[in-house]
Amino acid sequence: MKLRLGTRGSRLAMIQARWVARRLERDGHEPEIVVIRTSGDRVQDRAFAQVGTQGVFSAEIENALVERRIDVAVHSYKDLPSKSPDGLVVAAVPERVDPADRLLARPDALDEGGALRRGARLGTASARRTALWRALRPDVEIGLLRGNLPTRVARALDGTFDAVVLAAAGLDRIDRAAQDDPELALDRSGLVERRLDPEVFVPAPSQGALALQVRADDAGVREAIEAIDDREAHRAVRAERELLARVEGGCQVPFGAWCVAATDGTFTLRAVLERGGRLRRARADGDDPLALVDAVWRELTAGGEATDGR
Repeated sequence: MKLRLGTRGSRLAMIQARWVARRLERDGHEPEIVVIRTSGDRVQDRAFAQVGTQGVFSAEIENALVERRIDVAVHSYKDLPSKSPDGLVVAAVPERVDPADRLLARPDALDEGGALRRGARLGTASARRTALWRALRPDVEIGLLRGNLPTRVARALDGTFDAVVLAAAGLDRIDRAAQDDPELALDRSGLVERRLDPEVFVPAPSQGALALQVRADDAGVREAIEAIDDREAHRAVRAERELLARVEGGCQVPFGAWCVAATDGTFTLRAVLERGGRLRRARADGDDPLALVDAVWRELTAGGEATDGR
């Protein structure tokens, strides 16, 4: 089957789309990648919350899907709003990679213990990352940093910022792709990298996961895409996305959610939410990820004690 895959044109987005294309080729399909520029790509001088509505990295791609200019939309799932437009569904979530955030810091910005020194300047455009850093390290200065991965890494390398926070998934995907094509490599040799514990520095909902979106009534395409779905990853991400729908904030609200399966098949759902300047945390464990959403949401919104982020 010929399948037109719609994606952003950034280095990471193209790597993700090519990975999906190769996976579909193994099933005998003929994928073609179609690059679509989004409003999030065009506006680089403002924080996400100031760019406009949710979906700044997905709306144009979803429009192309609705208008039948593409057959499949390939998204970083965390870029999607909590609800798909009418007539569109997420047919598959392939295997998820590391959902954690990663700190990339200049060596001279670290103290003897390997932590950011007091007063270090940290770059991010994420409300969630900003809220977590302010709770954990109120002494760190936070500044606006937008742009694709190479741009953000460059702002640490050139000293504009002492450190930046990026999704580990994007860095790892680029590193794997560079093994086959060295021109894709993202040089970070001048920086020290630290994985931020997702139990404390809770990731964005569905971070590390791809969303393959199709038209709900396109049975043939939907069947082809569902064949590469990872059921466990999809179940976990659905719980995170259900919490996101209740927050109804997208990038504008400081909110994180992470659902992970244990070796015994049970799930743990963690979340963090800033309300009224107070950071609140919640956790629930059980066999059904979606069944944990109510308990976590009640704890987040119960007006409980503020936390220092630990």
